[in-house]
Amino acid sequence: MREVDLGCGKALLIKENGEFYAMGHKCPHYGAPLVKGVLSKGRVRCPWHGACFNITTGDIEDFPGLDSLPRFQVKIEKEKVYIRASKQALQTQRRTKMMAKCISLSNYNLSSTNVLIIGAGAAGLVCAETLRQEGFSDRIVMCTMDRHLPYDRPKLSKSMDSHPEQIALRPKEFFCTYDIEVLTEMQVAAVDIKNKTAVFKDGFKMEYNKLLIATGNTPKSLSCKGKEVENVFNIRTPEDANRVVKLATSKNVVIVGASFLGMEVAAYLTERAHSVSVVELEEVPFKKFFGERVGRAVMKMFENNRVKFYMQTEVSELREQEGKLKEVVLKSGKVLRADVCVVGIGAVPATGFLKQSGINIDSKGFIVVNKDMQEEFSTALVEPRVFAAGDAVTFPLALRNNKKVNVPHWQMAHMHGRIAALNMLAHGMEISTVPYLWTAMFGKSIRYAGHGEGFDDVVIQGDLDELKFVAFYTKSDEVVAVASMNYDPIVSKVAEVLAAGRTIRKRDVE
Repeated sequence: MREVDLGCGKALLIKENGEFYAMGHKCPHYGAPLVKGVLSKGRVRCPWHGACFNITTGDIEDFPGLDSLPRFQVKIEKEKVYIRASKQALQTQRRTKMMAKCISLSNYNLSSTNVLIIGAGAAGLVCAETLRQEGFSDRIVMCTMDRHLPYDRPKLSKSMDSHPEQIALRPKEFFCTYDIEVLTEMQVAAVDIKNKTAVFKDGFKMEYNKLLIATGNTPKSLSCKGKEVENVFNIRTPEDANRVVKLATSKNVVIVGASFLGMEVAAYLTERAHSVSVVELEEVPFKKFFGERVGRAVMKMFENNRVKFYMQTEVSELREQEGKLKEVVLKSGKVLRADVCVVGIGAVPATGFLKQSGINIDSKGFIVVNKDMQEEFSTALVEPRVFAAGDAVTFPLALRNNKKVNVPHWQMAHMHGRIAALNMLAHGMEISTVPYLWTAMFGKSIRYAGHGEGFDDVVIQGDLDELKFVAFYTKSDEVVAVASMNYDPIVSKVAEVLAAGRTIRKRDVE
């Protein structure tokens, strides 16, 4: 791969098996230089967050992000390679696929739709867009409890000052152009799958033909004494994130839970707050996810940035003064001064409204789906069955012998939405993507691919103290996941090997 300058913009020139291809050089997701990514078997994988693009068409094949790449003409004459590209494509570096519109809106009354999508995160939006890309021209309605059109939720904890407009995944006009209706601040209270009807909290009913449930997670709250005092937050919306930044400026912040969300918020607030403390039950942050050694290295990075940790303890009480938070009391007896508290102690699937629906929900509240994202074993045999996607589901992960897993991450939600849409149209597509995620703290990223649950060893190459390393997570003799810092594009490389169905053995990485 080579990045070439065409005067009014750059292109990515690729040579694979003697053939030449040219397309946009920047990943449409966050603008990563694709020349630093991984080329394998007809596609390029982004080095930052793992999105994949077909080198023949420029089409996006794995996520995150919504747009594809523009493709340019290449011809070879007398040992010279000529690329022909439109100036506009060179400037925008992205291409939105062709989409259908709704041709039958006037035939509908307000309370019926062909496709109803509950939830407007990545899974819901990608499902709607994929239907339109595939030529579906019937009514699509998305509904969300949020006040906003779909937005880039990972940014809430990574750049907390973002306004809703800045992080919108698509502008308002997009939804009008392609007839994707979004009902904001509309909560579904129940679903009747026999009669194919959704009942909203305000009593409004909507009939549907096909249903996607993509409601995501609800953050867990503290259950201790004083939990209702003011200035205690879960970060759920842009307003929450903005408000925390405002309240935290030059004040004392306590973060409960050294989760991805908790740690990202802690990192973001260190520059702004007077003090930042993190309270966590485990002895090391991310121990279950990244292992003890990587967890310790991350912890040290935070301590070097003046974050104080209170480990192996939890909150016993929140104390107030005039209704507002003043102190956080720990079970260890320690009392922390606190003007604002952010709670990041995990989440539960937002599926409570499905209790009486007959949809198969497991003991933890997850909707159980099969490889085509259709809900399994519902008690009512209604065809087509209900589709579900994103953080609220468990699905068979090809990578781990089709074990049913929950992968509550951004890339996976996109892919679930796509597979669900294709199967609504009876394309017979099965999910087989490799999970890919990232976290960003103090301007550094940890990238991660695979599914490390139950790993029994970690093989580390590089230098943990310098935060330049790759960690391979193994289970018996097999690599099940990889994480890295400052070691690109190793995680994308491993993801490509795993995506090709190949096994990486422990001895290969040792």
